[in-house]
Amino acid sequence: MGTYNKGILGPFSGKVGTVVGASWRGKDILRSLPKKTDRTPTETQMLQRLKFTTVSEFLTPISNVITRYYGSGSGELTRRNQAMSYHMKEAVNYVDPNFVMVYNKVQISKGDLLGVQNPTVAVPGGDKITYSWVDNSGQGTAKPTDQLVVVIYAPTENLYYSLLNAAVRSDGTINLDMPTYFNGLQVQSWITFAAADGKSYATSVYMGAVTIG
Repeated sequence: MGTYNKGILGPFSGKVGTVVGASWRGKDILRSLPKKTDRTPTETQMLQRLKFTTVSEFLTPISNVITRYYGSGSGELTRRNQAMSYHMKEAVNYVDPNFVMVYNKVQISKGDLLGVQNPTVAVPGGDKITYSWVDNSGQGTAKPTDQLVVVIYAPTENLYYSLLNAAVRSDGTINLDMPTYFNGLQVQSWITFAAADGKSYATSVYMGAVTIG
């Protein structure tokens, strides 16, 4: 892959001959077309592709969180790519014949803001789920207005539920009314804090498995 400032007729996108022109992270780039091959992929290659697909399919429904709050927004790698790299290495295992996510290692955010202190989760009944935490506003850069971000996932039905501003740090607790189709399902969940302006955020906390209803 190469970058260029001016083509003969300025920047272009699409395929021309054996190269493809595109814009990526504010730069005009040229890429060569992939070579066709008749070779059958090895078992290792097939497993790597399956691993990539598993992680990608898990993260895609929460892209609204990942693309805001995962890692750094500068540098060569996008936030999405940083999240993919971490989860490919740390948060997926092979259980023949498939790869499965390791939920206690999943991160919905990764940053330097002071995180959630002493979090708990409970299901008081109905379609509700309750999160509680210690208000640690004033410690470091933590502010009362930091927003609680929540991601809830029901593996058996592949259902996701996310909120970017479920509560603020100073609330100390939140009772969420879940959609009725989550009733009776076991869910995994993760919570984190993000500054009100979105410029800083904490590394998320895994809250374990509970059953709604």
